Amino acid sequence: MKVLVVGSGGREHSICWKLSQSPKVTALYCAPGNGGIAQVATCVPIKATDVDAMVTWAKEQAVDLVMVAPDDPLALGMVDALEAEGIPAFGPRKNAAIIEASKAFSKELMKKYHIPTAKYETFTDMDAALAYLDAQGAPIVVKADGLALGKGVIVAQTVAEAKTAVRDMMEGGKFGASGATVVIEECMTGPEVTVLAFCDGEHIVPMPSSQDHKRAFDGNRGPNTGGMGAISPSPNYTPALARRCIDEIFLPTVAALKAAGRPFRGVLYFGLMLTPDGPKVVEYNARFGDPECQAVLSLLESDLLDILLACRNGTLDSLDIRWRDEAACCLVLASGGYPLSYQKGFPITGLDEAGKTAVVFHAGTAQKDGQTVTAGGRVLGVTATGGELNAAIDAAYAAASQIHFQDMHFRTDIGRS
Repeated sequence: MKVLVVGSGGREHSICWKLSQSPKVTALYCAPGNGGIAQVATCVPIKATDVDAMVTWAKEQAVDLVMVAPDDPLALGMVDALEAEGIPAFGPRKNAAIIEASKAFSKELMKKYHIPTAKYETFTDMDAALAYLDAQGAPIVVKADGLALGKGVIVAQTVAEAKTAVRDMMEGGKFGASGATVVIEECMTGPEVTVLAFCDGEHIVPMPSSQDHKRAFDGNRGPNTGGMGAISPSPNYTPALARRCIDEIFLPTVAALKAAGRPFRGVLYFGLMLTPDGPKVVEYNARFGDPECQAVLSLLESDLLDILLACRNGTLDSLDIRWRDEAACCLVLASGGYPLSYQKGFPITGLDEAGKTAVVFHAGTAQKDGQTVTAGGRVLGVTATGGELNAAIDAAYAAASQIHFQDMHFRTDIGRS
């Protein structure tokens, strides 16, 4: 089969890496791809959000399956556009991808179907939002309603900080149209866990749990990022909690979307908080998380292509999906200054040495004059596995120590904080 993966980050590199292992994949493409993805797939210079160009190219090349990985093209309806032209696509349609594209929608869905989540209110009027903050106090969470590259959530420790966040979003246009509506919710406490799940519209198969590390600096300090590293599985996610989440959150969510006329086929991301009152939903995503994807797919034994096709065909319940009984750690190496301002174009050394003991997924890289250079905020995801979690973490850090580029920044406590 000829397969096209849409996207250009570390998540897409890990997806392409896994698909390249399938004997059923005869040709693998990625649009637009990056410097590392080019090692396992043919990169196509089309922006991930250019729906029309992507559909045209896929049709001209008679692609057998398009895997739409990032949030933006899913929210734009790329899957709908591909399917309308007879091109099989993996990922939720636009009306189901709204579970990530609109936090207001997802919160209303949870309220209607009694899925546990934080107490919240939604605002389109800034003065009303500011008055609500005065009434509620802090700490409190302010979220941009729409997509914001994983940076539209502010956990405010003071009312003044929360008000600044609201003004930045609603008056200052910090996230454009995504921040015109804000969701303000109570600040839940407890360990955070991510569970990704394959869905075929009716059936659901959870993957091994994972834990992302969003803050830029050690000790979970600093600004939120797209993710500075991830481990899988999470030591906080016990079998008893897993059973409870399936019954109280996962199955009810899939059933709610189906009942709403929005059947979800793809990867559904459950961001969970293990509160003293039990597990609650922090957020949904409509695709693989990044860097959780890199850690979790490192543990997958089954053919990923078979799973993608089963999700499309509604036959997920007939598959026996197998995972290695090990642990994985993905350590993100970022540009200095990320997630704020940073420079690009620095040569990267040590990739071959690191690749001897870990898989180095490229996120923000490019090829220039025969050399791999930095081309983004999150540059690489050094991913290693081990018989137990500490072994995986140690292996990831040991491999990362071989890699160098100017102003390289990474957290030293992934999996240990």
